[in-house]
Amino acid sequence: MSTIVVRHRVGNIDTWLKGHQDRVNLFAPAVSSFKTFQDADDPNSVVLVIEATDVEKFGAIVNAPENAAIKNRHTVLEPITVSMPVNL
Repeated sequence: MSTIVVRHRVGNIDTWLKGHQDRVNLFAPAVSSFKTFQDADDPNSVVLVIEATDVEKFGAIVNAPENAAIKNRHTVLEPITVSMPVNL
């Protein structure tokens, strides 16, 4: 399991928040849990701290063209930045 951090902006935070269960369902094949954060100085900027069971599958879900409709419905704006842990 890997902890990853995902950051992106949304067009409408209320619309995006209402889509929480959609995200749970969409990412279930690759994610065991995630926590949602909102930037204090930009309400339309969000961060997800994700416990990924399969990082490659997660990336495939994020980038799959067939998931563009759900991104649009949830007002997700590109770019979506994914950060991985650094092993020191």
